[in-house]
Amino acid sequence: MEISLGFLRKMNSNKIKGYAAGILTAIFYGTNPLGTLTLYADGINAGSVLFYRYILAVVMFAAWMLVTREDFRIKWGHAIKFAVLGTFMAMSSVALYVSFHYMDAGVASTILFSYPIMTAVLMVAFFHERVTWTTTLSITLAVAGIALLYRGDGNVTLSGMGIILVLLSSLLYAFYIISVNQFHTSYSPVKFTFWVVFFGWLSIVVYCGIAGDSIQLLHGWKEWASGIQLALLPTVLSLYFMTIAIKNIGSTPSAIMGALEPVTAVVIGVFIFGELFTFRLAVGIVLILSAVILIVLRKNH
Repeated sequence: MEISLGFLRKMNSNKIKGYAAGILTAIFYGTNPLGTLTLYADGINAGSVLFYRYILAVVMFAAWMLVTREDFRIKWGHAIKFAVLGTFMAMSSVALYVSFHYMDAGVASTILFSYPIMTAVLMVAFFHERVTWTTTLSITLAVAGIALLYRGDGNVTLSGMGIILVLLSSLLYAFYIISVNQFHTSYSPVKFTFWVVFFGWLSIVVYCGIAGDSIQLLHGWKEWASGIQLALLPTVLSLYFMTIAIKNIGSTPSAIMGALEPVTAVVIGVFIFGELFTFRLAVGIVLILSAVILIVLRKNH
């Protein structure tokens, strides 16, 4: 009896830990536009912003591991898997950051929240999860929400390229979440995420070379503060807590906790960057969140 009660307490503790980590992941990841738009305003290109975001995150994780005396060594087979994970995450970041040139950050980050729907679809396609009416209804609501977000104020239509870039970012992020869930290791969350970010940084370097984005130097405390914010909040802390969430509650519930991402991004966009919050945007957010809630209810059931 004592063993059973202990197991239940541990199980509940892990679930609480996982959901709390998922919520923190969403809040931290939703701060992406804060430092990004500040650097864009100073003329820093997307490649340079991502370069500093990832390299500073690598330094932070390395310092964290040195302080806690973590072992950096990994197996070659695991290195290949980390390279794939890092590429998924880095290219998702690239697509999102470039989309900021085409649409408001709040709208882009809200459309990004379609990744839980994509996660569910991929689970059906590749892991043979059963298609239910709730999944179908969720996808319908998500598409309707994105359609409402497609138009800006009045008769101004948002860029189709921006929509495509954000949806691509969502798809790659869904791949990342599912891949983390399928990657079973005994590595600590710090060590696991360090190698993801390290290979992500290498992917960013390759992207900059292909796209022709020269690495621009940061000047002044404001630009460096923005770079540090991007490295710490939406990278180090967000990915660290995402790893904890996925390992405790699974990939789909972890994706669902991202409901706070668009809320965080919209609040930043409205109160810091003066973006307009319209009724159409509000309805779109409600529809997307409703779609995700349906998936949560189905998964929990």
